[in-house]
Amino acid sequence: MAHIYLLFDFAKDEEKVQQARHKLEGWKQAFRLDKKLLYKLERTAATPVDGDAKPPKAEKAKGKGKAAAKTEAAPPPPASNDDIKLLVRLAFSGHEKLSEQRWVQRIPSEEPFKEASPGVVKPGDASFEATEKQFDDLA
Repeated sequence: MAHIYLLFDFAKDEEKVQQARHKLEGWKQAFRLDKKLLYKLERTAATPVDGDAKPPKAEKAKGKGKAAAKTEAAPPPPASNDDIKLLVRLAFSGHEKLSEQRWVQRIPSEEPFKEASPGVVKPGDASFEATEKQFDDLA
């Protein structure tokens, strides 16, 4: 089964990344694409422009036990200086070529994805092996 990779560069826009992730999860559930549509995020630390820029510190939850943790609201995602890339892998079998083609066209044309400079890497492209290794290396 051949894979097709879709690459999206969201720069530092954490909100758009979360919208894209949510949309992918919705599609996976609605169209039963569990193993056919996989994605991973890659965060690369951007070099600070200021010499005095410091990385954000991790905050510890204050409170006693599990009850305190449940009552506290989850903090919003931190604004980071990391460049965020989303790698989507489509893995359709040979008899699903039409479905694969439709997803390759649909995903980059949808709202949070089209602003993220979409790129498609197919088997046989020069960067296919490097992209496949990059996807496999991400957690």
